[in-house]
Amino acid sequence: MGDERPVYMLDEALSALRFGKYQALVLAYAGLGWVSEAMEIMILSFVGPAVKSKWKLTSSEESLLTTVVFAGMLLGAYSWGIISDNYGRRKSFLSIAMVTSVAGLLSTFSPNYVSLLIFRCFVGIGLGGGPVFLSYFLEFVPVSHRGTWMVAFSAFWTAGTIFEASLAWVVMTRLNWRWLLAFSSVPSFALLLFYGLAPESPRYLCAKARTADAHRILEKMAFVNRTKLPPGILVSDKAIKENEESSLLRDTHMISMTRKITDKLKSGFSSFFTLFSRKLIRTTLLLWVLFFANAFSYYGAVLLTSKLSSGDSKCGSKVLHADKSKDNSLYVDVFITSFAELPGLILSAIIVDKIGRKLSMVLMFVLACIFLLPLVFHQSAVVTTVLLFGVRMCATGTITVATIYAPEIYPTSARTTGAGVASAVGRVGGMVCPLVAVGLVTSCHLRLAVILFEVVFVLAIASSLLFPFETKGRELKDAVDAIES
Repeated sequence: MGDERPVYMLDEALSALRFGKYQALVLAYAGLGWVSEAMEIMILSFVGPAVKSKWKLTSSEESLLTTVVFAGMLLGAYSWGIISDNYGRRKSFLSIAMVTSVAGLLSTFSPNYVSLLIFRCFVGIGLGGGPVFLSYFLEFVPVSHRGTWMVAFSAFWTAGTIFEASLAWVVMTRLNWRWLLAFSSVPSFALLLFYGLAPESPRYLCAKARTADAHRILEKMAFVNRTKLPPGILVSDKAIKENEESSLLRDTHMISMTRKITDKLKSGFSSFFTLFSRKLIRTTLLLWVLFFANAFSYYGAVLLTSKLSSGDSKCGSKVLHADKSKDNSLYVDVFITSFAELPGLILSAIIVDKIGRKLSMVLMFVLACIFLLPLVFHQSAVVTTVLLFGVRMCATGTITVATIYAPEIYPTSARTTGAGVASAVGRVGGMVCPLVAVGLVTSCHLRLAVILFEVVFVLAIASSLLFPFETKGRELKDAVDAIES
C-alpha cells in the first residue's frame, strides 16, 4: 500500500458538505415516514370511541384496539431494526411502507371487530419501522447542531398529529371512521411512490466496508449542496477496515453460498446480542426504562384528553365539556392539545445542544411532574385542558430528545436495532397505558391514575441521570470498541 494520498473520515466529509438541499430531501422522505406513523397513532383517539358506539363494544374491547397496534409495533420495531442493520436502511423502507399502507387501507373495509383488530395489528408492525427513519436521517447530519436538526425531524411527528386531529374533525363530523382510516393511509402510499428517490445511508455503507458506494453518494451530496469533499480518499473507522481485510481473506478462500447465508443470519442475531455486551448493557436497560416512561406518559396525555372529552364517563365531575355535545368536544380538545407539541419541540430545540441530552430530559420530566400534580384534585374543565396541554408539551420534548439520544449512543453496527428495540419496549408502555392508567380514569380513579403517572416520571428522571455519558457534540461511532472513546 504505497498510496500516500490524504484520507478523510465520514464525519469530516459531512462537516465539509454541511447541511444543504441534499439532506433536506432526505429529511422530507424520512419525515414523511414519521408523519405516517403519527397519523396512524393519533387515529386511535378517534376510531376507538366511534367503533365502540357502532359495534357496541365494551371499554376493554375499545382499549384492545390500541393495544394490538402497540403489540404490532413491538414486533415490528425489533424486526425492522435487524433488517435495517444487516440489509440496509433503504431496503427496509420498501417493506415498511408496503405493510403499513396495505394493512391501513384494508382496515377501512373491516366487516367486524376481529378483522379490524387483525388489520390494525399489521399496521402496528409497519409502524414499528419508525426508528429506522430516525436513524437514517441522523446518519446524514453533520455533528454540529445535530440535536437541532433532529428536533426539526421530530417536527414531522407533530405535523402528523395536528393534521390527523384536523382531518378527524372534518371527516368524522361529515363521513365516518372508515373514511378517516382511508385518508390516513395516504402518507404510507406516498412513501412507496417516492421510494426510488431515497439514497442509502453512507454511514451504513461505510460500516459494511462499501466505501466506494458511500463515496458516490457523498459526491452527489456535494454536487447538490454545491460544496466540495475534503481532498483524499474516504476511509472507515479502524475496526471497520479490519473487518474489510478479514472479509477479503474469507473471499479468497471461496466460502460456499451456504456458509455466507449462515453468516448473514448470525449477523442478524449478533446485532441484537451486541446490545447486551459489557459496554452497552447498562445503556440498553436504562434506555428501555426511559422509552417505556416516555410512551406511557405521552400516550397517557393523548388518551386522557380523548377519554375526559368523550362524555361517556360515569364520573360526571371529571369529564371535560360534560354539558356540551360530545360530537365536537373530542375533536376540539385533541386538536388543542396537539398544538402542545409545538412549544415542546421549540423548548427541546433551544436546550438540547446547549445543556445536553441528559439534562434536557430531566428538566422536561420535572416540568411534566409539576403540570400533572394539580390533577390529583378536581379542577375545572379549562384548567384540566391547560394542565394536560403542559404535560403533553413536556412529554413531546422528552420523546424528541430521547429519540435523538438513542441512535447517537449506539454504534452503526447496532444503531437501528438498539433504537428499534428501545422503541419497541416503549410500545409496551403504550400497550399498558390504555389498559391501566386510562382504565383507572374510566372507573373514576383519576387521582390514582395521576399518582401512577408521577411514579413513572420519577423513574424516567432517575434513568436519565444514570446514563453513562452525554452525546452532545460527539461524533457517531461505527464500532462498539469506539463507544467509550
